[in-house]
Amino acid sequence: MSTPHRSPRRLSLRGSALAALTAVVAVCAGDAVARVFPYGHRHRSINDLGNQFVPFHAHLWDLLHGRAEGGLLFNWQSGFGTSFLPDFGTYLSSPFAVLVALFPREDIDLAVYVVTVLKTAAAAAAMAWLLRTQRRGPWWAAGLLGASYALCGWSVIEASYNPMWLDGLIAFPLLCLTGEWALRGRRPAAAVLVVAVCWTANFYTAYMATLGAALVLLVRVVLTREGVRARLLVLVRGAVTVLLGIALSAPVLVPLFLSSKQAYPGWTRQFDPVAWPDLFARLLPATYSFSSPALFVGTGTLLLVAALPFHTAVPVRTRLWWAGLTTAVLLSFQWTPTHLAWHVFATPNGSPYRQTFVLAGVAVIAAWTGLAAGPPKPRALAAGAAVLAAVAAAASASPLATTWGIALFCGGTALAAAAWWSLRHRGPVLPAAGVLALVLIGQAAATTAFGHKGKLGGLDDYPSWGTAHTARSAALAGAEDWPAYRTDPSRPALTGNDPLLLGGEGGAYYSSHTPDVFTRTMVALGAGWTSRGRNVQSIDNPVTDAVFAVGARLQPDGTVGRARVVPPLLTIRPPGPVPSYGAFDGPPFANQELLLGAEVYEDPVAPGVCRAGTEAYLWAPEYNATARLADGRAFRLNGNAPRNRAALQPLGSSRGASSALVFDAPAPPRWALSCLDRTRLDPAVAALRAWAPTGLRVGSSSVSATVPAGTAGRVVLSSPAIAGWSCNGRPATPYLGLVSVPLTPGTTDITCSFRPPGLVAGTAAAGTSLLLLAGLLAAERRRRRPRGGRPHGPGGDGPQAAVPAELTAARS
Repeated sequence: MSTPHRSPRRLSLRGSALAALTAVVAVCAGDAVARVFPYGHRHRSINDLGNQFVPFHAHLWDLLHGRAEGGLLFNWQSGFGTSFLPDFGTYLSSPFAVLVALFPREDIDLAVYVVTVLKTAAAAAAMAWLLRTQRRGPWWAAGLLGASYALCGWSVIEASYNPMWLDGLIAFPLLCLTGEWALRGRRPAAAVLVVAVCWTANFYTAYMATLGAALVLLVRVVLTREGVRARLLVLVRGAVTVLLGIALSAPVLVPLFLSSKQAYPGWTRQFDPVAWPDLFARLLPATYSFSSPALFVGTGTLLLVAALPFHTAVPVRTRLWWAGLTTAVLLSFQWTPTHLAWHVFATPNGSPYRQTFVLAGVAVIAAWTGLAAGPPKPRALAAGAAVLAAVAAAASASPLATTWGIALFCGGTALAAAAWWSLRHRGPVLPAAGVLALVLIGQAAATTAFGHKGKLGGLDDYPSWGTAHTARSAALAGAEDWPAYRTDPSRPALTGNDPLLLGGEGGAYYSSHTPDVFTRTMVALGAGWTSRGRNVQSIDNPVTDAVFAVGARLQPDGTVGRARVVPPLLTIRPPGPVPSYGAFDGPPFANQELLLGAEVYEDPVAPGVCRAGTEAYLWAPEYNATARLADGRAFRLNGNAPRNRAALQPLGSSRGASSALVFDAPAPPRWALSCLDRTRLDPAVAALRAWAPTGLRVGSSSVSATVPAGTAGRVVLSSPAIAGWSCNGRPATPYLGLVSVPLTPGTTDITCSFRPPGLVAGTAAAGTSLLLLAGLLAAERRRRRPRGGRPHGPGGDGPQAAVPAELTAARS
């Protein structure tokens, strides 16, 4: 029997631990060098990290602590009420996400950072375990290669601020592991569960990881199994595993897919391959570009991959297949059909090479395949170094290449070659392993720091939680009286999801699932947007506040004044045909009056001049400058079509001719000024309140109330008419973009509830998968009945490459 310290499983655990530790050290060192949060004054929350992911994790914190308005199915806090399960499945369904609950809420930025680092470490550990499952080899080498995978350029530059993508980084080695189980006919139930967890955590990158794992399994089958029947059996086993796992995650996936189809259309673009010098430049450390693949992986790994075709200890067939697969995946980045296949047949709106982590994983597996047969001979190392020298020469023609990057690449290649040469000649393991680890950590830390420089220089950034956040959150909490009325964080906002981050039940909402009906309704009423309509802003307007029951609104100075008297969430509208808005892209004033049910605006008494005593409101959606009344302060409008749309802007009370409209830049081609008369608005609000349903009750995904017997017309809920609402047992009908239900004779009780479309079908698919999985468990139990033979270690029972004597000692 082997001694405990030489147990294959224990050695695999050592390799995974080394991989995780190396990844954590490199990421934290790079962040510290860049002096970004939490190691310095620079903001870490750039782009969607601060605008989406941190606020969504804050909402998850609230859910886990019982402080959120809504539940897993519905979110009352964003967009005046929206489906939450699709957002949960897109941003928060990772098993790591719940760890944010362990931190104080004001440390939500730190919580997301810790989760990000832990995910990177988990990906490194998973890859190290996979490598030793595929082939036996030195545990420390598996650990360094696993860390090299987790520290690839895609991970430290792109996925670090899209933390849900890191679940795909973890998923690739795990899905490859299920492929190994399919290859050997082992653990069918566990494999299905692994697939389900991976697809639930982040379906988008899990899809890419599944494609990559399928390619890896195909090569493994070709190299380790003979005969069509034996190969087909493995592939069918793997396919069934994936299908059952995906079906098991269907309660999240089906609503998510349907929600994506109902979302406001995002930016579409045509794929344009990058220039080859730029592609080669991204193999170097310390490079950054938003529009090219971050191909960097440690030069110790690259050298093994480049030397593989010349590594004579590896069978020719094996060399050709693994080198060919690595090359084929790289080439697939540059061809439109394969590019689309990697991205679910739609070019991403930004960062068009989101599948890059799969190439890093394939390269690491190829490197391990060669190393398991022993370090390359000097000739193979020399040939591999020559290949990398050619890469550096080609990369030097790209503007993306940096002096530091080329120096780190060349120096790291030389040190890695010396380390591998030393091991080949039976040199001591510890110094060589230390050199390889230092090269990897140094290059990855430099790439991390350089990536921060590029991102901070070219993308929006958002402050970490500080005194401004605390003050705003406290002010909102002090004005809160949900569900009697809504409290809105208003504008100017700190993020696109301030209601999730700070509190309240406002109109702002930014997600990949922003409903088309919500965006169009809000635009018709005068809302602004960023991110081409996916990031809808709150409307600071008393008319829309009345129809959406916004009784308290945060002011620019961070305070909330006395709550306004507004109608409740449910109101009654008179019988008659359902009205419709005017032009989607026209002035919003008539649309607001239509939804309110009263005329409250009047035209200017002269061009650009409102009657004294009225309030001036400017609609100029394409204007990107300041505007003001001549005797008032300036207000910034942020119109930059098609990315940004300026919101309807209150300019203040008019004093007549002295309050003429002034544009501080050339006037936009489209604009309109209208004048709100409060003496008309107040009676309209009073009328809606007088006829409103009583006994309002709001649940996590439902609302109910009572109406007097004989009431005619329709009940309108001040929430967007997204798919999934039903009232009194039948689908809700839209009323000017809001949820409504016609009143029938004898109706006294109104109950509306929300269920995400696809939830029932997804649950049925999961139930079917569970039944089949139970059958697999029974079959596995029968197969595992005691029989003779020695149990298999982590190397499995597949064909194994011979391990040279010089590496045998390194295992311990």
